[in-house]
Parts: sequence; C-alpha cells; structure tokens
Amino acid sequence: MRAVPITVTTLAAALLLTACDNGGDSGNDDAKPPSTPSAAASGGCAADGLDAQVGPVSEAPAAGDTGTVTVTLTNKGAECTLKGFPVVRLHADTAVDVPQDPSAPAQALTLPEQGTASFTITYVRGDGGKSVAAKTASYALPNGTGDPVDFDWTYGDVARKDDGAVDATVSGFQQAGD
Repeated sequence: MRAVPITVTTLAAALLLTACDNGGDSGNDDAKPPSTPSAAASGGCAADGLDAQVGPVSEAPAAGDTGTVTVTLTNKGAECTLKGFPVVRLHADTAVDVPQDPSAPAQALTLPEQGTASFTITYVRGDGGKSVAAKTASYALPNGTGDPVDFDWTYGDVARKDDGAVDATVSGFQQAGD
C-alpha cells in the first residue's frame, strides 16, 4: 500500500523537474522562437480587448456644414494603455486616410478594466462631385495590434480640400465616462 504514495510522489517530482526550463538549447530544431510581446503583454491595448460604440453623432445637415462622430472604447480586460492617435480610414471605392487633428494633443491614456476612452472624427459634408462617398469607416489602434474595426458611415459624403485631401480630422484619445 505504501508503494502507491511513493510512486505518485516520485512521478510528481519528475513532472515538476521536466516542467522547469533553464533557457538552454533543448536540441529540438522544431522549437518555436520566442514571440514578440503582444500589446496586452507590453501594456498597450489590443483591438480585440476593447468594445466600441459609435455615437453620439452630430451629423452635418448640408454640404459645407461640419459634423462629428464620436467612437467610445471600453476596456474588456486588464489595464492597458492607448498612446497617440487612432488610424482612421473612410472607405468608398478606395480607402482614404483621415489625418490627425494638428491641434489635438497626443497623450498616453491608461484604461483600467471597464475604463472608457473616446476619439472624435470631425468632417465637412460634401456635395458629391469630388467628395468621398464613404459607406464605411474603420479605425485601428496606433500600436498596430489587431485588425481594423469597421463601422457603417451613414453621415453623408465627406468633402475634399482643394489639395485633394479629405476635409476631416481625427482627435487623439480622450478619457470618457466617469
């Protein structure tokens, strides 16, 4: 009867020792190289760790008027940090980048679990012609982790400036909620 507990103890000790890794070469050529840290591991927020809500929206009613679209992000997981500006694109026949608002500060914003942040897209409504007839928009996080997140753009065409650039800007991340 006593042989079973000793056998179990010996087996457990052997498993524990084989689980230890001294960082040396195991001689296994199939071993995977260490991966680069993910956004979550490095403290940056990952797109799939955030819920997004589009709104409130102040739609530009007519050509030449200015409108705003706010996107609020809620952190679903562990504390993480958003740094800089989101990368926003409007999608029509091709994708058009929305430039950063030059007067908006880029800041690092730490989001606790269930913390919220937002950014705002400010645009001038176009009248057709040389406007961007966007059907969807997308945003990506500045650290490049995760796929871009798409949402419907139902706020009318977006005007272009004389130089051909889209007449819109995106703000940096701002604290939202309480």
